[in-house]
Amino acid sequence: MSKSDCELITELKAVLISQQYSPVVVGNYCAYARGFLDHLTRQNILVTDITEAQVERYLRDAVALFRQRRGRRPGPRWHQIPCAGIHALLRLVQGQWPPAPKATCAADALRFTISNEYETWLHEERGFARPSIDAFLWEARHFLAWQLERCGVEGLMDLSIGDIDRYMDLRALKLTRCSLKSVAERLRSLLRYLHRTGHIATDQSPHIIAPLLYAYEGVPSILKRCQIAAVLKTARTDKTPAGLRDHAILQILATYGLRAGEIRNLRIEDIDWRTEAIRVRHSKAQACSFLPLMDPVGEAVLAYLRSGRPATDAREIFLRTRAPYCKLEKLYSLVRRRLRHAGIKPPGKCGPHIFRHARAVEMLRTSVPLKVIGDLLGHRSTASTAPYLKLATEDLRAIALDVPGMEVLA
Repeated sequence: MSKSDCELITELKAVLISQQYSPVVVGNYCAYARGFLDHLTRQNILVTDITEAQVERYLRDAVALFRQRRGRRPGPRWHQIPCAGIHALLRLVQGQWPPAPKATCAADALRFTISNEYETWLHEERGFARPSIDAFLWEARHFLAWQLERCGVEGLMDLSIGDIDRYMDLRALKLTRCSLKSVAERLRSLLRYLHRTGHIATDQSPHIIAPLLYAYEGVPSILKRCQIAAVLKTARTDKTPAGLRDHAILQILATYGLRAGEIRNLRIEDIDWRTEAIRVRHSKAQACSFLPLMDPVGEAVLAYLRSGRPATDAREIFLRTRAPYCKLEKLYSLVRRRLRHAGIKPPGKCGPHIFRHARAVEMLRTSVPLKVIGDLLGHRSTASTAPYLKLATEDLRAIALDVPGMEVLA
């Protein structure tokens, strides 16, 4: 190994230690990174010029070498350690991994240009939140790649209704009606933008036909109060760092009904212990609200901060339990796991949103005004809160009017 390679490994080790990886993980990552650098030296390849395809080929060869030496294939998760070590090295050297895609032809250049300009338009002109921008942008990139690969750069200008129908048929193969309706809305937005900017000759957005969804046609999953209590009780018994974190998150979900993103983005400074208040940044409404810090929530969060949260400079409250310590990417698997441990199986989805629905219904049943419920949930208008009414089916049944003539039929 050359001197520069030794310096790279030393720097990688220092970075991993600063990110609080365990000594065993640091040793494993550095060992696999060292082996990868030796391979590049033998192949006369600069680490700054490495591509994703070359890394994948090296990992396939490593699996074959493992099998040759030990007479068996490695475990299904064995590749994660060498892969993580090599990726950490490449992030150190190149600043980003996987690398940003590079245009290899005119179609790629056009797709990247349109996507970047469309992203700016969604943010500055439409004022969309980041999650919405990501969803619209994914659909745009997917559609542009599909169309440009079929028809080339010249084919985009002559986009036809038949092209749109073929794309929608392709997307419909594995999607529900609700998801397909979202695809149609995102595609309409893209086509309007393409026509406005002169990339297509005719505005084809009115010709996109989406599935018809009826208002309140489906009733989502909802947890009963006894089920929520069971989940909280089960999580409270887990005194591990993950258990303390999960219990605090579940208390917030059950008490305030916040969105998953709003919980993930909670920061240390958002809790005012002196005034017993918590600041919530509503991701969709692009606004903040201040809620009273209820005792069960405060106690659960404080227990996590004292005994569960890793020592780190990150400002988000809830972090991963393994290095690198950063904010959680999602809460769905966390909530699903805790529901399973409590022996609760909702009939439909089992993510964090069912706590939000349960909180809304509970307030409805105690005669809380719809406007107050909407303020707590971070809705801009009562129209956004109205769908939660469909969950209070027992309450609606109690006030239902008798159908004239039914007593005769009885």
